[in-house]
Formats: sequence, C-alpha cells, structure tokens
Amino acid sequence: MKIQVLGPLRAEVNGGSIVPTAGKPRQLLSLLALYRGRVVPVQTLMEEIWAVDPPLSSLTTLQTYILQLRRRLGTAMGPDVPGNAKDILATRHGGYVLQTPADCIDVHQYEQRVAEGRTAFEAGDAALASDRFRAALDLWDGSALVDVRLGPVLDIEVVRLEESRLVTTERRIDADLRLGRHAELLGEMRQLTMHHPLHEGLHAQFILAQYRSGRQADALGTYRGLCVRLREELGVEPAPQLQRLYQAMLTTAPRLDVLAGPRGASTFDLFAA
Repeated sequence: MKIQVLGPLRAEVNGGSIVPTAGKPRQLLSLLALYRGRVVPVQTLMEEIWAVDPPLSSLTTLQTYILQLRRRLGTAMGPDVPGNAKDILATRHGGYVLQTPADCIDVHQYEQRVAEGRTAFEAGDAALASDRFRAALDLWDGSALVDVRLGPVLDIEVVRLEESRLVTTERRIDADLRLGRHAELLGEMRQLTMHHPLHEGLHAQFILAQYRSGRQADALGTYRGLCVRLREELGVEPAPQLQRLYQAMLTTAPRLDVLAGPRGASTFDLFAA
C-alpha cells in the first residue's frame, strides 16, 4: 500500500487506486492515513464528516463508508495477498485504525526525515541536516490534501502540516547558510519573502544571504521594505533580532560573515540579545 496526502490524495494497492470518488469517504481515508496506527474514535470521524450537525443515520452511514473503503481495499489486494481488508482497516473498541507500515504513507516519511534533520542540525552537522530537510520537503506535491473537502478535524491537521512545511523550509535554509550557500539561496528566498511578506525569520535569512553575497544595498532595502509593511499592516516595529541585524550591517560587523553560530541556533537566533 502507498498513500500520499502531501498534495492530492492518492492511495494505491498493487498499482491500483483505492481512492473513493465520493467526498465523505475521501475524508475518512485521509484522516485514517494521517492517524495511521492510532485508533480514530467514531466521534472524531463523525465530527470530520458532519461537524456539529450529524444526521440521525450518521452511525449507519459511517459504517457504510468504512465498508466501501474495505471493499475497494480488498479488491485491490486480490485473493493472493495474506490477510484481508479488515486486518488493514480494523475495527477497534470505539473506532477504527489503519494498520499499515509508516513508510507506506508520505506524511509519516516526512515527519521521520524532519526529525532526522533536526537531530543533525542540533548536533552541528549542517550537511546532513540540509540533506534530510530537503528529502522531507521533496515528498510534497502541492498543498496537503488539495483535492479533499476539509472538515474541522482535517482542517486543523492541514494547517499543522503547512506550518511544519514552512518551518522545515526555514531550518533547511539555516543549514544551507551554515554551509556557505548564500548565493544559491537568493532566488528561492526572494520568492519566499514575496509569498510571506511579514515573516521576519525568512526576511532575516534573505537579508543575510544578500549581505554575504556582496549585495549590501539590496539587504538594506529588504530590511527597510519589511519595516514599512510591518508598520503599515500591523502597526509594529521589527523584532529586536532584526534591528540588531540591521545595525550590524550598517557597521559591517565581522560576525555577519561567520557562517555558523552556536549549535542548534537558527539564523534569527544569531542576533538574539
């Protein structure tokens, strides 16, 4: 079995798709895949599908959807596969659980690679950290569950995943900056800061990459542009870390050219008090 949720929903067994066409069963499959190996309570599944207004027949309808998923799974498995669909999509007290190895589902591969990258970064191995973070991000194929209707439970999970994706991107850039790849990052950083015009951490990375690439004027311009947006849209000044970065650029402080700070410190943290 192979399931992908980091992009359009895909689920294959023996090369055949088991993704339902109907919206609600797609939601169920998505949620069970995200919570692989954990019993998802019936109440949680019903909340995802019907929010706060389930019909009187909701329990029977939910059981029908589970039966439909099992049928699709069983058909794709064929008669020669050990076990059956009930072993994979199993009933447990109060709920259901998808029992499949973690490496069959992209989101669990992603989380494992992120954890490996974080461990490497905190240990001071920027090359391995960059590699693991990049491998995690390569699993994404667009926005998570982009073609699935999101109920209240899936909506929370998708927001969490998208936030994790952005943080992982930041950490990968931190690792690349430690490796002296500032010039290679300029194009990517320009796009990221355009998509996240108020994100101070990404701007700190972009400013530092510009400065180290010999583009001091551009770096100062990036900082001043962020200041204007923060004041006009949020009514706030840049964080103290960014203000210290700006002062360091004005005085061409030698520490701006140091590729790495303390282990586990992000680019933003390098300019903490």
